[in-house]
Formats: sequence, structure tokens, C-alpha cells
Amino acid sequence: MNFKELAENLGLEEEEYLELIELFIETGMSDLNNLRSAIEGGSAEKAVRAAHSLKGAAINLGFIELSEIAKEIEEKARNDRLETTAEAAQALQEKLDILVDFVRR
Repeated sequence: MNFKELAENLGLEEEEYLELIELFIETGMSDLNNLRSAIEGGSAEKAVRAAHSLKGAAINLGFIELSEIAKEIEEKARNDRLETTAEAAQALQEKLDILVDFVRR
């Protein structure tokens, strides 16, 4: 992952971009916890909100793959298909974990 290039694409210095990524990780983990709770509790509305938040933040930072997974979950939740979102939520967790490992090296 080339943070310098991603930062330049957004017109930011790499250091500023890394600060945004740290914030994204914090809020992303919170959103992911909310998403999992919503899935377990059967709340499509809460799942839509959490997935939408993740989707928007990820795309704004250039994390296309993360955004696409969140978009898939959001669409399934909007169609009240929460039972099909657990695998995608796990994929989101794995992508966030990779990002955390990469940033904190």
C-alpha cells in the first residue's frame, strides 16, 4: 500500500494522511462493532448506518476494496438480508486488520 501516493491523490501530505488513517481505524473498528451488533440483533437499519459510514470513510481515503465490501453489506441490509452479511463483515475485519498492521509497522 503506497500511502504517499494515496495522500498525493487527495492533495495531502503523507503525515496528514496517516493521521486520517489512524482516525479511520478508530472509527472503522467502532462502526464494525456496531455492524456486528446490528447483524446479531437483526437490526437492518443499524447495519445500514454502520456499513454506510464505513463505505464513505473508506472511499474518501482511497480504500476501494474496503468500500466495496461495506457497500455490499449496506445493500444487503437495505434489502433485509442480514443473514447473508456475516461473511462480508468478517472480510471487512480482515481488511481493517491488514491496514492496522501495515500502518503500525
